[in-house]
Amino acid sequence: MPPQHTGPAEFAADSPSPRPSPRGGEGEELRGEGEGRERFVVIHSLEHARAALAAAEAAGTSVTLASAEAAGGYAGPGWFTAIVDIAAAEFPGVVTTCVLDCGEEAGTVLAALRLGLRRVRFTGPAAAAARLNEIAAEIGAVIERDALEPALDLCDETDPAAACRAFLAGAGFAARPRI
Repeated sequence: MPPQHTGPAEFAADSPSPRPSPRGGEGEELRGEGEGRERFVVIHSLEHARAALAAAEAAGTSVTLASAEAAGGYAGPGWFTAIVDIAAAEFPGVVTTCVLDCGEEAGTVLAALRLGLRRVRFTGPAAAAARLNEIAAEIGAVIERDALEPALDLCDETDPAAACRAFLAGAGFAARPRI
């Protein structure tokens, strides 16, 4: 039986947590060159999130779970946070962060921040991004504008687990950046 999901309050910024929240901004230090470079796996389901975290556990590495482009608008921040929370609870030893892509929807960014996400991607107008950055900074969140690369999008993968293992092991897998 899967662990019971307790909801967004589980990872609220002011609540103690036995491990870093996958919703936090701690993935920022993973960006960069070489071995420590952050790698994104674009998930579309709980199965995808589990495959990515299992592969990260097997490889002894961290991973960032990312939503598909503009998924915050069509699937919603609640759906994404639930998937990330459930999968992270099943793999407590894996350091993971997440990024929800909200496309050009500023309102969806605000909803994601209210749910406790601390890394959100926004591709809307620069003026709106500046204001969202101010709001996000007040709560320790980050609004990202750049493409998430390198990224493996699991949308069309027939074997998500194998694709994740190859990507995270660095076995020369040619990732398809889609976001």
